[in-house]
Amino acid sequence: MYQAHSSAYDLAAQQAWTTCGTELNWGPYFALAALPFLVRLLQSLRRYKDSKLPTHLINAGKYGMGIVYYFCYFLWRRDGTTDGGASFVLWCFSAIIYAVYGCAWDFFMDWSICRPRAKYPLLRQELVYTSQIPLYYVALVTNFAFRFFWVVYIPSWQSFTLRTFIAALLEMLRRIQWNFYRLESEHLGNMDQYRITREVPLPYPFDNPQNEDDDEENVYAG
Repeated sequence: MYQAHSSAYDLAAQQAWTTCGTELNWGPYFALAALPFLVRLLQSLRRYKDSKLPTHLINAGKYGMGIVYYFCYFLWRRDGTTDGGASFVLWCFSAIIYAVYGCAWDFFMDWSICRPRAKYPLLRQELVYTSQIPLYYVALVTNFAFRFFWVVYIPSWQSFTLRTFIAALLEMLRRIQWNFYRLESEHLGNMDQYRITREVPLPYPFDNPQNEDDDEENVYAG
């Protein structure tokens, strides 16, 4: 146990991490990063083929932009020192588009907020977490900020693993936060489409049996 723990701080182990992160080895990183986006892109295109809803094409564009973003990042890591900064500019441009694209999809589609004539500005008319209104605005700001966390890759960090760990941790927190408001939006959408209801409608009129008995007694008494 002690040997495994101490080896993580060994100079040779740290050099191995640095070697794996060099520009010569970024091909496998790009393939692994782009694979989930490619799967979701194909799923969105298939859903558009089945439903003909344009929202699935827009969603497919988001995942396609994610692949472009990682590809441009790979090019910058590989050619950034030899191309006069062209790959760096291309990566920054694709990163801005992807961040805005993803953030807009989070707000307008996944969370269904930023609706007009809402009681609380930038939110929606119906809310589930009514006792936690300030957290909605915290989520708005933090989701936008975390989407632009790619800027930490611009300066040169002494520890590559530390930067990667911080970026992964913040992305994990963003997704946890995203789940709460996505679940809320899905719940409200199900209620609007009568997928969830507190009462099951009966196929026949339902009257109070006590009133019917009273009416019969009045008839017989008359």
